[in-house]
Amino acid sequence: MNSRQPLNFVLQDRSCDFQASTSQRVDMAERRAPGPVAEEPDFLQFNDLACESVGGKVVFASDEWFAPAANLLKREPPQFIASAFTEFGKWMDGWETRRKRTPGHDWCIVQLGVPGLIHGVDVDTSFFTGNHSPYVSVQAGCLNQPPDFTLEGDRTGMAASDSQLAAVAKLGSEAWPELVCVSQLKPGYTDCCHNYFKVNFSHRVTHLRLNMYPDGGIARLRVYGVGLRDWSSVASQQDVDLVALTNGGVCLGYSDAHFGHPRNMIGPGRAVNMADGWETARRLDRPKQLEADQRGILQVPGWEWAVFRLGHPGEIRSIEVDTRHFKGNFPDCCRLEARSLSPEEEAACVRTGWNSGKWQLLLPPQKLRPHHRHLFESELTLSRPVSHVRLIISPDGGVSRLRLWGRATPIAAAPANQQRAASKL
Repeated sequence: MNSRQPLNFVLQDRSCDFQASTSQRVDMAERRAPGPVAEEPDFLQFNDLACESVGGKVVFASDEWFAPAANLLKREPPQFIASAFTEFGKWMDGWETRRKRTPGHDWCIVQLGVPGLIHGVDVDTSFFTGNHSPYVSVQAGCLNQPPDFTLEGDRTGMAASDSQLAAVAKLGSEAWPELVCVSQLKPGYTDCCHNYFKVNFSHRVTHLRLNMYPDGGIARLRVYGVGLRDWSSVASQQDVDLVALTNGGVCLGYSDAHFGHPRNMIGPGRAVNMADGWETARRLDRPKQLEADQRGILQVPGWEWAVFRLGHPGEIRSIEVDTRHFKGNFPDCCRLEARSLSPEEEAACVRTGWNSGKWQLLLPPQKLRPHHRHLFESELTLSRPVSHVRLIISPDGGVSRLRLWGRATPIAAAPANQQRAASKL
């Protein structure tokens, strides 16, 4: 879904009324002095299963007068433009309903791009400082088939029709179990706009019902979890990307994510830009004069790493390391290591920051090129099933995509993500 741009601006630069209105609206975006920084919850390590970039979409919304509900699932952070107005009122980068003057409350249905287990949600109210929804709740459903209705086009200024209300009523979403009970939301200032809710729900989810009470605005909805694929439908001789987000792969730890999180590497398709990949800060322990070995690989003391749990244990048969968009900041080289872990062993590794246990070499060090799709097959040195991998880059830099092609293999000690309890990150 394309990012929405402001509609018809109503700009009257010489109008005193407009100037007063604009000054008031600027207050909405005022980034007041931040208070103490709260520790981020562990579940932010997981994948956003609802983001539009992985196929998430809003299929129903009760009202979208000021701003459409589709904005909730944008990949990009919210923005605020003080001078942007539409014919319906102030343009906002989120979902904002009209001030309700009838019984009830506003709500929408979100279809996850990747069905799976949900461990937490972030209800982001950025820039909604005098118009945020006061309360919210989240319910979950698991549908065998997606609804036969959806929302199309720009729905700013619209509300659900009688036929849409009749169609969505068949889902019985008001009776879905609660992931987040009715909870108060904080306004959209920098120091309090992220409203985090941990979720304890052990069932697969395909759809969410987001309720706002009674009306107002929410900028973004992030749904953090792990995808669950039906592996019974995968043939034993079929090669699949075992680490893909859509197949249940998940990042469990990393050394540095200054410019981009490692989980971006297992996203769908090829990266759209550098922000859609993993990029570290420049290491400060690099030698003042760089030297290389006979293979052209730089001899440096440090490296960066990221650990992934595969969506299903399996034997990796080929590897793709894509440095697309990283033209002046690609790593000099990379290598991959692998191991098989039980849930208990994984939890122990998480507690020690992945400094315990032994890894086996899967791919020896390989020289990398800028903005290039590297494919490795004959170079692999491990031919047994594994459940976890560690990508190591040296000395630093960015990788846009990591693909681990192989065949799913049952391992009693390391069951598929469908069967394992989630680690506490």
